[in-house]
Amino acid sequence: MHSACGRYVIVFNGEIYNHLDLRRALQAVGGAPAWRGHSDTETLLAGIACWGLDETLRRSRGMFAIALWDRQAKILQLARDRLGEKPLYWGWCGQQLVFASELKALRAHPDFNAGVCPQALIQYFRFNYVPAPRSIHPGIYKLEPGTILQVSSGWPTLPPAQPLRPDQSYGSIHIRRYWFLNDVVQAGLRQQIASEADAIQQLENTLAVSVQRQMLADVPLGAFLSGGIDSSTIVALMQRHSVRPVKTFTIGFDRPGYDESGHAAAVARHLGTDHTMLKVTDTEAREVIPALPRLYDEPFADSSQIPTHLVARVARQQVTVALSGDGGDELFGGYNRYFWGTRIWRKVAWLPHPLRMAVGHLLQSIPVSAWDTAAKIGAALGAEPIVRAGDKAHKLGARLRTVKDLDGLYRSLVSEWTRPPQLLQQQTTEPVSLLDDPLPEGLEYDAITRMMVQDLRTYLPDDILCKVDRAAMGVSLETRAPFLDADVVELAFRLPLTMKIRAGQGKWAVRQVLYRYVPRELIERPKMGFGIPVGEWLRGPLRPWADELLSHGNLQRTGLLNPEPIQKVWAEHLSGRRDWTTRLWGVLMFQAWSGSIREDFVTAALQP
Repeated sequence: MHSACGRYVIVFNGEIYNHLDLRRALQAVGGAPAWRGHSDTETLLAGIACWGLDETLRRSRGMFAIALWDRQAKILQLARDRLGEKPLYWGWCGQQLVFASELKALRAHPDFNAGVCPQALIQYFRFNYVPAPRSIHPGIYKLEPGTILQVSSGWPTLPPAQPLRPDQSYGSIHIRRYWFLNDVVQAGLRQQIASEADAIQQLENTLAVSVQRQMLADVPLGAFLSGGIDSSTIVALMQRHSVRPVKTFTIGFDRPGYDESGHAAAVARHLGTDHTMLKVTDTEAREVIPALPRLYDEPFADSSQIPTHLVARVARQQVTVALSGDGGDELFGGYNRYFWGTRIWRKVAWLPHPLRMAVGHLLQSIPVSAWDTAAKIGAALGAEPIVRAGDKAHKLGARLRTVKDLDGLYRSLVSEWTRPPQLLQQQTTEPVSLLDDPLPEGLEYDAITRMMVQDLRTYLPDDILCKVDRAAMGVSLETRAPFLDADVVELAFRLPLTMKIRAGQGKWAVRQVLYRYVPRELIERPKMGFGIPVGEWLRGPLRPWADELLSHGNLQRTGLLNPEPIQKVWAEHLSGRRDWTTRLWGVLMFQAWSGSIREDFVTAALQP
């Protein structure tokens, strides 16, 4: 679309939820053109013509990937939303600078390099996703959230030796920030809310405004509802502001420990939503797996991608837009690692590192079977049962042997393969990641906030949001996340940690908001997550598929992977001695993705 003045041309993917407010602001300063329609794209262009790109994005509330061409200055600018809800890739195909919302689009270029970047592959095996700014392909990058990439004429014809980061330049290419999480965190720490009553009311009001903004749609709209804290809060506020029952969706599994559909149904009944629940068999869930590599464009190995895709498919049968509770855990302290990670660190931090290493070695020297037997005896005598005690003891021992500080502990908690370079045939040094970036000043002693900030910078955009966006867009469903509104994020960091985590339980303030709409007894239960029994399937119905992908020949075929450590882990998992589900799922998804890429390029080459 062209701006009214003719200077700007925009390509835009996403939604600006407050674009009507922006129109009123433009009219107030005399910057509104004669409106041609009602789209948020036209509003963006008018804002850019009046305020410039950076200020327009700061005023905007939404999710987006934007490409803006300034015809007068001959400048291209690419921009991505604050927290990475929408993807944006850029880089080189041959000597041409290219960009797109999907790698699929770039692969259609005749000069696309379909090779695998070794540094990206190492990071993938550590995290089970490829973290920004790299993509899995050499010379193609992810634009980091909250940034703008600017290109003027005469750009370099070859990619840089290392990915370009914010505040860095490469020839005529420069990346700058228009929004920075560190600034938000520091501002919040300086302006903490003292009153619990004020904090709860402000949180409810701010979330309600965000929900109302995101409910504006000219297509059918609904919400995912798991029955947990985050999705229940969003649905409660949606129903409060809706004149008819909100359409809500969940899936259930016919096996204990993996099915939250009953909890979701109870919340839906209490709130009066129009609820759809689909029970899914193991076979139906496994049938999704072959579609995953193409759906995600890159290797991606969060196994909750399977139920996420299933619930998106169910929702798409009735609605075109679905709101979710994503972001609540990272902003308000919901992940278990925030509790037991810091608890472990407090118990061992006083020990000199050599002594911690010795304790770790001792934990690993005791056989897994001995730990399991001890746990069973303890449970029989009245102690709290520990599932897979030996596996957990050995993993804890490995962490104690390698971790030197709190940041190292966090890295170990979010790592799958702890020494991923060993998985590659080619000797490659592990690159730095966003986890190595400086944290905001003032977080030196607040371990949990440090972990939450790291999750917001890495795990949220590159795992959680990637998972939901690709799963939903694969069935033409748009998802929106009210917790990720900029105003909600800013408020979250004004809440003291005691209003997020209390009595060993996270999201205290969010719970207080939810209790105004839903009784405690419908909500208070252990956090289950969105899991499926992949580890069990790998020993059973998925074993032939996994055996083939993890065979020595298949692992060597790409010339990238070292079969020995992978096959050792596979054997340990099959024996039942260890649970290596997440490590193996990462390798399997890479192998499946690699095969799908080869098939796509062979098919394209055979076409006339």
